[in-house]
Amino acid sequence: MSIKLVAVDIDGTLLNSQRQVTSEVYQAIQEAKAAGVKIVIATGRPIVGVQNLLEELHLNQPDNYVITFNGGLVQETATGNELIKETLAYEDYLDIELLATKLGVHSHAITKNGIYTSNRDIGTYTVHESSLVGMPIYYRTPEENRDKEFVKAMFIDDPAILDAAIAKIPESFYERFTVVKSTPFYLEILKKTASKGLAVTHLAEKLGYTIDETMAIGDEENDRAMLEVVGNPVVMKNGNSNLKKIAKYITKSNDESGVAHAIREWVLD
Repeated sequence: MSIKLVAVDIDGTLLNSQRQVTSEVYQAIQEAKAAGVKIVIATGRPIVGVQNLLEELHLNQPDNYVITFNGGLVQETATGNELIKETLAYEDYLDIELLATKLGVHSHAITKNGIYTSNRDIGTYTVHESSLVGMPIYYRTPEENRDKEFVKAMFIDDPAILDAAIAKIPESFYERFTVVKSTPFYLEILKKTASKGLAVTHLAEKLGYTIDETMAIGDEENDRAMLEVVGNPVVMKNGNSNLKKIAKYITKSNDESGVAHAIREWVLD
């Protein structure tokens, strides 16, 4: 059965080490589009952080879709129409903030339009995230965030500090939220019903595709949920070794245009 939808992670997958789309990856995506395959960017970034990529890859046209916030939001790229939106309740946000304070880690929460932190000493990685996704940072107390619609929250800190904090997170927290570590310095927290896996599943259903007609390509733990639900999970050669255990295919590294190899080898061949 032919593959009709390919969900592609960005960092460490679509982009090479210079954070660029290689000409080979660009061409393979255009060939897949011409063949009627849906190429769907699936990322932890907000939509504003992927607009340039969508334009560069011509994935901002009618009938194109994007999964952002690690599955918290699914939109039509041309219109911005929201197919899926899973946001945190204010009480959830308060509990996440309280836990971050108890564990001694920097944190912030993100809406579609900005990054909000209650850390007066704004964390280095909050600044990094702002630069990466092109979003402004706002310092606000938790009380001032009552009216905000947060799609996700993040614990962000030096890897050693973050790992020490993660070891102390109670099991009930994992039962209540979707929790994924996307980089050594980012732990992302979403509504329990939000994940890249659920987003890909719902989008495939909407488009009338079976699971066997779906593929996902990723490299890190925040890609696990979508790799586990698709019929054709592909992990990058540079990817997490634990993810490779659930892969149907291992493609080349991101510096070897691994996304292009996967598309040409297992989608277009």
